[in-house]
Amino acid sequence: MRFLVDMPVSPDVAAWLIKNGHDAIHVAHIGLHKAEDKEILEVAKKEKRIIITADLDFPQMFALGRLENPGLILFRGGNYSEAEMLGLIKRVLDRLSENEIKNSIIVVDKTRIRRTPLPID
Repeated sequence: MRFLVDMPVSPDVAAWLIKNGHDAIHVAHIGLHKAEDKEILEVAKKEKRIIITADLDFPQMFALGRLENPGLILFRGGNYSEAEMLGLIKRVLDRLSENEIKNSIIVVDKTRIRRTPLPID
């Protein structure tokens, strides 16, 4: 799968994804660490990359734009250590198919994973 990892998620998450066979980049590595969310979303759409973020503005952008893709993995519910984020990303990848992730908003917190198919009605 192809991922675009957004701030404040660590660049090490992108490195872990690469190590595990995925095509991943972090916004800091492509000069987008200070970009507006809409620019990050456009890059993700153009490059067909699933966004991984903790930024709560993205679900609203997906809903208002009635977007069908790219997928979104959203961390909610507080601060996460890098180890916690990696463990949760692994759970998402183990539990959901590539197609489910590509066409959904996946909300992850410390106790559960919720999937909302796109577009949001």
